[in-house]
Amino acid sequence: MAATNPRQSEHPIDSIFLERWSPRAFTGEAVPEADLRSMFEAARWAPSSSNVQPWRFFYAMAGTPHFAKFLGLLNESNQVWAKAAGALVVLVSKTTQVSARDNSSVPNSSHSFDTGTAWGFFALEAHKLGYATHAMGGFDKERAKIELKLPEDYRPEAAIAIGRRGDKATLPEALQAREMPNGRLPQAEFVFEGGFPVV
Repeated sequence: MAATNPRQSEHPIDSIFLERWSPRAFTGEAVPEADLRSMFEAARWAPSSSNVQPWRFFYAMAGTPHFAKFLGLLNESNQVWAKAAGALVVLVSKTTQVSARDNSSVPNSSHSFDTGTAWGFFALEAHKLGYATHAMGGFDKERAKIELKLPEDYRPEAAIAIGRRGDKATLPEALQAREMPNGRLPQAEFVFEGGFPVV
């Protein structure tokens, strides 16, 4: 079940950042709601602009009608493996906030940024609890708005599969070859002192 982890950090960091990755093979074992609540609790403490906390998590436990509904929102290529997850989550951001000046509704320019931070906290807590998570952009966002009864100023950001890591042999052959931690760009390609380098 365990995949060899080829990841190496360029600088000293906690091992959790190298160990967490996004597998597709799950055991189908249910995720206890208490564990899921701990993941949501970690997300709750993510930083956000003006402490607005624009994230909203919608969840469905395996074996429930809600799970079938959430699974149906995913692209077919994601349904193939996500059906064995112990829970599915749709992560949504609120695109507006209340103005401190006059209590009117105004755009929140950092709603996606802040919600992504909450997802990161969620994923790390899940890993600490022994669960794997896999976030997906491949889902029907327009249908999600309808199925989740979202108000106009809420935007679906990602769908997330959560569960115990399974044997990659349960996956279609094409996905088995991808079932391992992937690498990252070196810092030299995304960290710049003082400004963008002149080409």
